[in-house]
Amino acid sequence: MIKFICYPKCTTCQKAKKWLVDNKFEYELRDIKESNPTLEELSAWYKMSGLPLKKFFNTSGLLYKSMELKDKLPTMSEEEQLKLLATDGMLVKRPLVIGEGLVLVGFKESEWSEKL
Repeated sequence: MIKFICYPKCTTCQKAKKWLVDNKFEYELRDIKESNPTLEELSAWYKMSGLPLKKFFNTSGLLYKSMELKDKLPTMSEEEQLKLLATDGMLVKRPLVIGEGLVLVGFKESEWSEKL
C-alpha cells in the first residue's frame, strides 16, 4: 500500500486523489497540515527520490513566499533545509506518494502512470 500525503483543500491534491481512485490504487491518506512529515521521513524520502531538495519545497505557497525562501535556500545547508521543511507541512510540495522504493513529489499524471 502506498502513502498519499496531501492537503485536502488543494485542487492538485484532489485531482491526484481522483486519479488514484480511478486507477484503483489502495492508499493510506495523510493530511500534511495535520501530520507534518518529520525530519527523519523527509531525509529518507529525499535520499530515496534522487531529486534535488528544492523539489520538496512548495515554491508557490504563501508561506514559502512570506519567508522569502527563494533568496534564503541557496545559502542554507541540506540539513537546515530539511529541518525547515519539517517545521510546517505547508512548506512541503504536495501531493507526495511514498511506496516501496518510490517517492513522487507533485502530481504529473504521465509520471504517475509510468511509475505506479
